Amino acid sequence: MAEEPRAGDERPWGRWESLLRAPGYQVKRITVLPGKRLSYQRHARRGEHWYVVEGRALATLDGREVPLDPGSALDIPQGAAHRMANPGKADLVFIEVQRGDYLGEDDITRLEDDYGRAGSSR
Repeated sequence: MAEEPRAGDERPWGRWESLLRAPGYQVKRITVLPGKRLSYQRHARRGEHWYVVEGRALATLDGREVPLDPGSALDIPQGAAHRMANPGKADLVFIEVQRGDYLGEDDITRLEDDYGRAGSSR
């Protein structure tokens, strides 16, 4: 399997970087700035696994809030509504493992967004 080159992007909440991408899976390092949160969203074609490496997180999974400390993990089933927030004063860093038949950034349905992006894939 050929590995694709690294990609990443700045977002209003922080940034993400693709560490590994291969057919059927991708591994990202995601940094969320203090007091910020990602969109409340779902994916039609992939599930995710989050592993917190730095900071404290407050995940939302299908309306249920789940506090996560470093070393904690959470599985996000395909189609589940989810969000990661940083309630702390330091950066939150987590590793996201995506698995599915399509991993494009346009497989996002934003249900809520703090930055006016609801309904968009960016």
